[in-house]
Amino acid sequence: MIVLGVILLIAGFLLSIPLLITAGVIILVIGVVLMVAGMAGHAVGGRRHYY
Repeated sequence: MIVLGVILLIAGFLLSIPLLITAGVIILVIGVVLMVAGMAGHAVGGRRHYY
């Protein structure tokens, strides 16, 4: 999710589309929150580990 957020953010800046910038920021933040929750040992999406 973090990679997708960064790609959308860059595409939004290059194409000057505010919707892509907003979606990129939202997806990036969600990805970081899920990563932090997973690193803290909490089960994310019903799984404790992703391989």
